[in-house]
Amino acid sequence: MACAEAVQENIFNQADALVKQIRFLAASQAGAMRKVATYFAEALAWRIYKLYPQNSVDHSLTDILQIHFYETCPYLKFAHFTANQAILEAFEGKKRVHVIDFSMNQGMQWPALMQALALRPGGPPAFRLTGIGPPAHDNTDQLQEVGWKLAQLAETIHVEFEYRGFVANSLADLDASMLELRPPEFESVAVNSVFEFHKLLAIPGAMKKVLSVVKQMKPEIVTVVEQEANHNGPVFLDRFTESLHYYSTLFDSLEGSVSSQDKVMSEIYLAKQICNVVACEGHSRVERHETLTQWRTRLVSAGFAPVHLGSNAFKQASMLLALFAGGDGYRVEENNGCLMLGWHTRPLITTSAWRVHNHHPVVGAA
Repeated sequence: MACAEAVQENIFNQADALVKQIRFLAASQAGAMRKVATYFAEALAWRIYKLYPQNSVDHSLTDILQIHFYETCPYLKFAHFTANQAILEAFEGKKRVHVIDFSMNQGMQWPALMQALALRPGGPPAFRLTGIGPPAHDNTDQLQEVGWKLAQLAETIHVEFEYRGFVANSLADLDASMLELRPPEFESVAVNSVFEFHKLLAIPGAMKKVLSVVKQMKPEIVTVVEQEANHNGPVFLDRFTESLHYYSTLFDSLEGSVSSQDKVMSEIYLAKQICNVVACEGHSRVERHETLTQWRTRLVSAGFAPVHLGSNAFKQASMLLALFAGGDGYRVEENNGCLMLGWHTRPLITTSAWRVHNHHPVVGAA
């Protein structure tokens, strides 16, 4: 904390000496505390020496790290599971459905939804998926590769499937006309965003624009998963303190992980976030996490109304956690119709669902 205070006051000789001391002390610590101290010291060093990490990160590396994070702990599985439950309920009885995914990555969320649709009484609907993601670092068409794998699954489980990968540097570059939307009488739409919306807060007006575009899509439901944290305040020291507590809890929850390789890769995945929160400023600082209360205010003022996620999703999410090592430490709680996953008493991620205010589902929508 003394080092962060010195950084805030621009007393860089003192901050530099304190960073070296933190690294020395961290070496004597064990477990999660040592790792957290090391990563925060590295992030402070980046900031002191003004060697801000480049934002043009290799997205394929981030995807690989995220896959390990997915395997290590329940956070992403919980995010996908709870969002899918809300989407399934919104699509009940619909013959043709279209998911627009703002967070496509490796498409890990969709096999489970497709299998659930395949088992639907009366047969599955026609399933259309638009996956949005950043351009690949090596110019490969990763979105199409993901779509090809999902198409193979769809054929195996007899789900009529249509896919389009859409490359965008930022969600703010999207326009509803680009997405080949079909009339709501013909096709029901869901919009899904997992750990994406907070990145828009780095660009003035971007969040407002994207929510306006989402409204034009006339979705049955919008599912939003975000970190339950306040890492977007204007005061560096507050942001540092909040992020230190948040990531200390996250790292503590990883300690029960069975696979050491997955755990190490997951820690690197989180360390990249820590570095962005602590070391970066301006448009480069994209990890601008905010709390459910802040997101609720923003979405309601943009013309969205909350959709209650329901007790069934709560029960099933709680059962999901029992499968993980250290499952006793994880907690699911309900907050005004939203579901939060935390470690012991600290909420860490939140799933919420929304509809356009005064938008009523079309009776008999295809």
